Amino acid sequence: MQTRITSVGLIVPRNPAAEFEYPYHIDRVSLDALPSKPGIYIFRDELDRPLYIGKSVNIRSRVLSHLRTPEEARMLQQSRYVEFQRTAGEIGALLLESRLIKEQQPLHNKKLRRTREMCTLHLPDGAPNAAPEIIYARDHDFARTEGLYGLFATRKAAQEKLRSIVEEERLCPALTGLETVSRGRACFSRQISRCLGACVGEESMEDHHRRLKAALEQMRVMVWPYAGPMGIVEECEGWRQTHVIDRWFYLGSIDHKNKGRRTLKRPVRQTFDVDTYKIVVKPLMSGELRVEPVILG
Repeated sequence: MQTRITSVGLIVPRNPAAEFEYPYHIDRVSLDALPSKPGIYIFRDELDRPLYIGKSVNIRSRVLSHLRTPEEARMLQQSRYVEFQRTAGEIGALLLESRLIKEQQPLHNKKLRRTREMCTLHLPDGAPNAAPEIIYARDHDFARTEGLYGLFATRKAAQEKLRSIVEEERLCPALTGLETVSRGRACFSRQISRCLGACVGEESMEDHHRRLKAALEQMRVMVWPYAGPMGIVEECEGWRQTHVIDRWFYLGSIDHKNKGRRTLKRPVRQTFDVDTYKIVVKPLMSGELRVEPVILG
């Protein structure tokens, strides 16, 4: 907690909550209209520019919590009203929030503003001599490629993760592409007993590959498990939405309450979207979601 000096020289803790003023300049009508249902909300300024986009299973409660948060005073001072968009469930809110942040680039959203170009570690099966290779989403379809491990924003981050795995599992830096040595010579880690010796034949290439693959397994990037696009179905009080995903890319939603109105957008170059992947992969692969095939006209 920050401190301040009083007029008589006493140092007392600064209390942001005590100094916080409720943002009465934000249009009260827009706040009163907020529902206690799932969806996204957008704080906008006097020029209608998006300042912050968020999501919640209870839009009203979440927005009101922003208004009581002193740490968000700067964003609140710029805000003039709040708009919202309902979804039939949490998955729809997460997917819509991710898309709108990328499209509208709100000032106060930090994590999702940029469309990140990811890289990953590729370790092909059946090639025990092959070292993990760093490949990029711009060159490969991550949704269709087997043997991918981890999603990284930079090449350096991928290399650092691989290095930590090699050190923890006593793997060979030379055989994993982290060190260059002459054929048949021991890597530095072997010389200090931190490698089991695959570089000098004291561990078989097959065993080394098996241990490396096992260490990477927890980071496996799942291949899109369907032949085409699939719909994730959510319902709320009789309202049904189908969120269409194809190769870990969110195409939009079908609103069954409004004569099946579709808000689908197929980009010119559809690529693996890391945010959609992280939102959907765990509940989808564990069978938690209701899914059905979707035919795109």
